[in-house]
Amino acid sequence: MIRVLLVDDQPLIRSGFRALLDLEDDIEVVAEAADGREGLELAREHLPDIALVDIQMPVVDGIETTRRIAADPALAGVRVVVLTNYGLDEYVFDALRAGAAGFLVKDIVPDDFLHAVRVAARGDALLAPSITRKLIDRYVSQPLETGAGAALDVLTGREREAVALVARGLSNDEIADRMVISPMTVKTHVNRAMTKLHARDRAQLVVLAYESGLVAPRTS
Repeated sequence: MIRVLLVDDQPLIRSGFRALLDLEDDIEVVAEAADGREGLELAREHLPDIALVDIQMPVVDGIETTRRIAADPALAGVRVVVLTNYGLDEYVFDALRAGAAGFLVKDIVPDDFLHAVRVAARGDALLAPSITRKLIDRYVSQPLETGAGAALDVLTGREREAVALVARGLSNDEIADRMVISPMTVKTHVNRAMTKLHARDRAQLVVLAYESGLVAPRTS
Protein backbone atom coordinates (compact mmCIF):
# COMPACT_ATOMS: atom_id res chain seq x y z
CA MET A 1 0.00 0.00 0.00
CA ILE A 2 1.35 3.42 -1.02
CA ARG A 3 0.72 5.92 1.79
CA VAL A 4 0.24 9.52 0.62
CA LEU A 5 0.21 12.85 2.45
CA LEU A 6 -1.48 15.79 0.66
CA VAL A 7 -0.12 19.27 1.48
CA ASP A 8 -1.92 22.10 -0.34
CA ASP A 9 -3.64 25.27 0.87
CA GLN A 10 -6.49 24.87 -1.64
CA PRO A 11 -9.21 22.53 -0.26
CA LEU A 12 -10.63 21.92 -3.74
CA ILE A 13 -7.25 20.71 -5.04
CA ARG A 14 -6.79 18.42 -2.04
CA SER A 15 -10.26 16.95 -2.35
CA GLY A 16 -9.79 16.35 -6.08
CA PHE A 17 -6.52 14.51 -5.60
CA ARG A 18 -7.94 12.56 -2.68
CA ALA A 19 -10.98 11.49 -4.68
CA LEU A 20 -8.68 10.06 -7.38
CA LEU A 21 -6.33 8.34 -4.96
CA ASP A 22 -9.08 6.83 -2.81
CA LEU A 23 -10.38 4.90 -5.83
CA GLU A 24 -7.12 2.94 -6.09
CA ASP A 25 -6.66 -0.31 -4.21
CA ASP A 26 -2.92 0.18 -3.72
CA ILE A 27 -2.96 3.84 -2.57
CA GLU A 28 -4.10 5.31 0.74
CA VAL A 29 -4.29 9.01 1.69
CA VAL A 30 -3.19 9.06 5.32
CA ALA A 31 -3.57 12.80 6.01
CA GLU A 32 -4.12 16.28 4.55
CA ALA A 33 -2.50 19.58 5.48
CA ALA A 34 -3.24 23.18 4.47
CA ASP A 35 0.29 24.54 4.92
CA GLY A 36 3.86 23.36 5.20
CA ARG A 37 4.14 23.53 8.97
CA GLU A 38 1.09 21.30 9.41
CA GLY A 39 2.43 19.07 6.64
CA LEU A 40 5.71 18.55 8.49
CA GLU A 41 3.88 17.62 11.68
CA LEU A 42 1.69 15.12 9.83
CA ALA A 43 4.68 13.70 7.96
CA ARG A 44 6.37 12.93 11.27
CA GLU A 45 3.17 11.48 12.67
CA HIS A 46 2.18 9.27 9.71
CA LEU A 47 5.50 8.64 7.90
CA PRO A 48 3.92 8.50 4.42
CA ASP A 49 5.71 7.06 1.41
CA ILE A 50 4.85 10.10 -0.72
CA ALA A 51 4.21 13.74 0.25
CA LEU A 52 2.49 15.71 -2.49
CA VAL A 53 3.46 19.28 -1.62
CA ASP A 54 2.24 22.50 -3.22
CA ILE A 55 5.05 25.00 -3.88
CA GLN A 56 3.21 28.17 -2.92
CA MET A 57 1.58 27.96 0.51
CA PRO A 58 1.20 30.19 3.58
CA VAL A 59 3.19 29.78 6.84
CA VAL A 60 5.84 27.44 5.40
CA ASP A 61 6.08 27.20 1.61
CA GLY A 62 6.67 24.04 -0.40
CA ILE A 63 10.38 24.59 -0.96
CA GLU A 64 11.12 24.99 2.74
CA THR A 65 8.83 22.07 3.54
CA THR A 66 10.77 19.94 1.08
CA ARG A 67 14.09 21.06 2.53
CA ARG A 68 13.02 20.21 6.10
CA ILE A 69 11.69 16.79 5.13
CA ALA A 70 14.87 15.98 3.20
CA ALA A 71 17.04 17.09 6.15
CA ASP A 72 15.17 15.07 8.79
CA PRO A 73 16.65 11.56 9.26
CA ALA A 74 13.34 10.39 10.72
CA LEU A 75 11.68 11.21 7.38
CA ALA A 76 14.27 9.53 5.17
CA GLY A 77 11.60 7.26 3.69
CA VAL A 78 9.33 10.14 2.66
CA ARG A 79 9.62 11.14 -1.00
CA VAL A 80 8.44 14.66 -1.81
CA VAL A 81 6.70 15.40 -5.09
CA VAL A 82 6.07 19.11 -5.52
CA LEU A 83 2.91 20.47 -7.12
CA THR A 84 2.86 23.59 -9.27
CA ASN A 85 0.56 25.50 -11.59
CA TYR A 86 3.34 26.75 -13.81
CA GLY A 87 5.52 23.90 -15.06
CA LEU A 88 9.29 24.04 -14.59
CA ASP A 89 9.76 27.50 -13.14
CA GLU A 90 12.40 28.76 -10.72
CA TYR A 91 10.39 27.51 -7.75
CA VAL A 92 10.44 23.95 -9.05
CA PHE A 93 14.16 24.08 -9.73
CA ASP A 94 14.77 25.22 -6.15
CA ALA A 95 12.52 22.43 -4.87
CA LEU A 96 14.55 19.82 -6.78
CA ARG A 97 17.73 21.17 -5.23
CA ALA A 98 16.05 21.10 -1.82
CA GLY A 99 15.46 17.36 -2.18
CA ALA A 100 12.23 16.83 -4.11
CA ALA A 101 11.93 13.55 -6.00
CA GLY A 102 10.15 15.32 -8.85
CA PHE A 103 7.20 17.52 -9.64
CA LEU A 104 3.74 17.49 -11.11
CA VAL A 105 1.74 20.22 -12.82
CA LYS A 106 -1.71 20.51 -11.29
CA ASP A 107 -3.53 20.17 -14.61
CA ILE A 108 -2.10 16.67 -15.12
CA VAL A 109 -4.60 14.12 -16.44
CA PRO A 110 -5.81 11.57 -13.84
CA ASP A 111 -4.13 8.50 -15.34
CA ASP A 112 -0.79 10.28 -15.52
CA PHE A 113 -1.20 11.52 -11.96
CA LEU A 114 -1.78 8.01 -10.62
CA HIS A 115 1.12 6.66 -12.65
CA ALA A 116 3.37 9.42 -11.27
CA VAL A 117 2.51 8.54 -7.67
CA ARG A 118 3.42 4.92 -8.31
CA VAL A 119 6.65 5.91 -10.09
CA ALA A 120 7.69 8.06 -7.12
CA ALA A 121 6.82 5.26 -4.69
CA ARG A 122 9.15 2.91 -6.61
CA GLY A 123 12.00 5.30 -5.98
CA ASP A 124 12.27 6.69 -9.51
CA ALA A 125 12.49 10.40 -10.20
CA LEU A 126 9.61 12.18 -11.90
CA LEU A 127 11.82 13.76 -14.55
CA ALA A 128 10.64 13.06 -18.07
CA PRO A 129 13.04 13.79 -20.94
CA SER A 130 11.21 17.06 -21.65
CA ILE A 131 11.83 18.16 -18.07
CA THR A 132 15.46 17.12 -18.28
CA ARG A 133 15.71 19.25 -21.43
CA LYS A 134 14.59 22.28 -19.44
CA LEU A 135 17.08 21.50 -16.69
CA ILE A 136 19.79 21.40 -19.35
CA ASP A 137 18.65 24.75 -20.71
CA ARG A 138 18.92 26.14 -17.18
CA TYR A 139 22.66 25.39 -17.25
CA VAL A 140 23.40 26.47 -20.84
CA SER A 141 23.37 30.10 -19.72
CA GLN A 142 25.52 29.47 -16.65
CA PRO A 143 29.30 28.86 -16.63
CA LEU A 144 30.39 25.89 -14.54
CA GLU A 145 32.07 26.71 -11.25
CA THR A 146 35.79 25.96 -11.12
CA GLY A 147 36.35 22.44 -9.85
CA ALA A 148 32.66 21.60 -9.98
CA GLY A 149 33.40 18.17 -11.42
CA ALA A 150 35.71 17.13 -8.58
CA ALA A 151 32.83 15.74 -6.53
CA LEU A 152 32.31 12.99 -9.11
CA ASP A 153 35.87 11.71 -8.73
CA VAL A 154 34.58 9.29 -6.08
CA LEU A 155 32.58 7.41 -8.73
CA THR A 156 33.80 4.44 -10.74
CA GLY A 157 33.70 4.66 -14.52
CA ARG A 158 30.55 2.55 -14.73
CA GLU A 159 28.85 4.58 -12.01
CA ARG A 160 29.64 7.80 -13.89
CA GLU A 161 28.26 6.28 -17.07
CA ALA A 162 25.05 5.26 -15.30
CA VAL A 163 24.64 8.71 -13.74
CA ALA A 164 25.15 10.38 -17.13
CA LEU A 165 22.38 8.24 -18.64
CA VAL A 166 20.08 8.99 -15.70
CA ALA A 167 20.70 12.67 -16.41
CA ARG A 168 19.61 12.11 -20.02
CA GLY A 169 16.23 10.93 -18.72
CA LEU A 170 16.67 7.19 -19.40
CA SER A 171 14.94 4.53 -17.31
CA ASN A 172 16.81 1.63 -15.68
CA ASP A 173 15.77 -0.70 -18.51
CA GLU A 174 16.99 1.76 -21.16
CA ILE A 175 20.27 2.26 -19.30
CA ALA A 176 20.69 -1.52 -19.06
CA ASP A 177 20.35 -1.78 -22.84
CA ARG A 178 22.92 0.98 -23.40
CA MET A 179 25.44 -0.45 -20.93
CA VAL A 180 24.72 -4.11 -21.80
CA ILE A 181 24.08 -5.05 -18.18
CA SER A 182 21.01 -6.10 -16.19
CA PRO A 183 18.53 -3.55 -14.79
CA MET A 184 19.46 -4.78 -11.30
CA THR A 185 23.11 -3.93 -11.94
CA VAL A 186 22.03 -0.50 -13.16
CA LYS A 187 20.11 0.02 -9.95
CA THR A 188 23.20 -0.99 -7.97
CA HIS A 189 25.40 1.51 -9.85
CA VAL A 190 22.85 4.30 -9.39
CA ASN A 191 22.32 3.55 -5.69
CA ARG A 192 26.06 3.50 -5.04
CA ALA A 193 26.44 6.80 -6.88
CA MET A 194 23.68 8.36 -4.78
CA THR A 195 25.37 7.14 -1.59
CA LYS A 196 28.80 8.46 -2.61
CA LEU A 197 27.42 11.82 -3.74
CA HIS A 198 25.00 12.13 -0.81
CA ALA A 199 22.11 12.50 -3.27
CA ARG A 200 18.69 11.73 -1.87
CA ASP A 201 17.36 10.33 -5.15
CA ARG A 202 17.64 10.30 -8.93
CA ALA A 203 16.31 13.84 -9.25
CA GLN A 204 19.29 15.17 -7.32
CA LEU A 205 21.61 13.04 -9.43
CA VAL A 206 20.31 14.86 -12.51
CA VAL A 207 21.03 18.23 -10.93
CA LEU A 208 24.52 17.10 -9.83
CA ALA A 209 25.31 15.71 -13.28
CA TYR A 210 24.71 19.07 -14.94
CA GLU A 211 26.20 21.17 -12.17
CA SER A 212 29.39 19.11 -12.30
CA GLY A 213 29.67 19.08 -16.08
CA LEU A 214 29.47 15.27 -16.28
CA VAL A 215 26.81 15.77 -18.95
CA ALA A 216 27.41 18.63 -21.36
CA PRO A 217 24.33 20.64 -22.34
CA ARG A 218 23.29 20.32 -25.97
CA THR A 219 22.85 23.74 -27.49
CA SER A 220 21.42 22.58 -30.81
